[in-house]
Amino acid sequence: MTVGGVKRGIGAIARLLLCASATVGAQGMRAEPTPCPDGIPSTTQCALGKDSAGAFYWIAIPAPWNKQLVVHAHGGPDLGAPDAKGSADDLTRWNIWTRMGFAVVASTYHQGGVAVRSAAEDVERSRQWFIAQFGMPQRTILHGQSWGAGVAARTAELFGARDAQGHVPYDAVLLTSGVLGGASLSYDFRMDLRVVYQAVCGDHPRADEPPYPLWQGLPVGAKLTRAQLADRVDSCTGVRKPAAARSPEQTQRLGTILAAVKVPERTLIAHLNWGTWHFQDIVTKRTNGVNPFTTAGVTYAGGAALNEKIARYASDSVAVATLAADADPTGRIPVPVLTMHAIDDPTAFVELESTFRRTMERAGRSTALVQLFTQDSEHSYLSDAQYVTAMQALLTWIERGVVPTPQQVAASCPTVARLYAPDSGCRFLPEYQPASLASRVPARVKRGVPSPLNQ
Repeated sequence: MTVGGVKRGIGAIARLLLCASATVGAQGMRAEPTPCPDGIPSTTQCALGKDSAGAFYWIAIPAPWNKQLVVHAHGGPDLGAPDAKGSADDLTRWNIWTRMGFAVVASTYHQGGVAVRSAAEDVERSRQWFIAQFGMPQRTILHGQSWGAGVAARTAELFGARDAQGHVPYDAVLLTSGVLGGASLSYDFRMDLRVVYQAVCGDHPRADEPPYPLWQGLPVGAKLTRAQLADRVDSCTGVRKPAAARSPEQTQRLGTILAAVKVPERTLIAHLNWGTWHFQDIVTKRTNGVNPFTTAGVTYAGGAALNEKIARYASDSVAVATLAADADPTGRIPVPVLTMHAIDDPTAFVELESTFRRTMERAGRSTALVQLFTQDSEHSYLSDAQYVTAMQALLTWIERGVVPTPQQVAASCPTVARLYAPDSGCRFLPEYQPASLASRVPARVKRGVPSPLNQ
């Protein structure tokens, strides 16, 4: 495209955004052309709005635009009120989509906390807003990252049916580094971590603090901060120190915890945070103060001495069902689904992918799923080259009807990615198959309700 053509394209997009601002404002929503976040190509026009439910959303439209849209579901979840900065950061981190020519819309979600269906509704509303203002894209890809992958899966299940005109809202779904076991299974290991950590360290809560059942996460009104919890964990285990600087007692305690609950050392504190404040959100705001977690009947590596000290809790069946109804994928996604996951993901274990495959199989949708794995040890971002290749494989799938194989994707990565990310690396492992989640997280029965996904 010529320089003049680029300028005309930018001008046209700017006029669309100004028109969108006026139209949406008339509907009780606000959207204004806004400088793009850092890292977005300079030819991109951005808008920031706030929808009728209170969610902020960012839109980025590059010039030239390939007439295809990525609807982004972000991870987390954040526990506070919605903040426009969150989606701005997502646009920056995922600027590969605008660099490829996609428009992007990203919602903050209108409420914080572990509320998957609510977030899915926000995601779908952001797509509808984009279409109302800019028309129907040629293709719409739903992208979910981390916890947002679970949100995206639920979005596709709840809102993915064809409309009266025969249009599918989403042509395909891309799930990266996904927390895909649903609330029924994805959080069990953090319950394990809470009881094992307390059995070993005894300082969360301390003996001089009011006791509470650990499944509560933290009592309402408790003043404990994340920095204070990190100090406690470090004092007990030395986890923030080099191994050589730890005392023998710290080394032993840390080893006991990590052997019993298979979390990486580098994310021990983060998982304890989630098992504290996210559990507090779940119990106080989602399950009406009732326990959805169990440690009953679970045997932890570490021998009889450790297991005798473990706090045993039985889950409430209504709380389990409430959480599952909100957050558990059903697998009934009516369009192609491609997942990508690092095999050493320290936050969302790769074994969750085996659970998601069984979910899709039970829904009769196994042929609509392709899973990719990479030789990475990160969670938040893998490499531009791998995302480009995954997206191109997904587009080819929906346009030609040919299901890609992991081998084909891996072989195409160096060529496909050259235009956008020649130096970022292709690390696909086409032969890799994840073990079952039960190989890492002990299976359990919750108030008489078995968890077949974990078997």
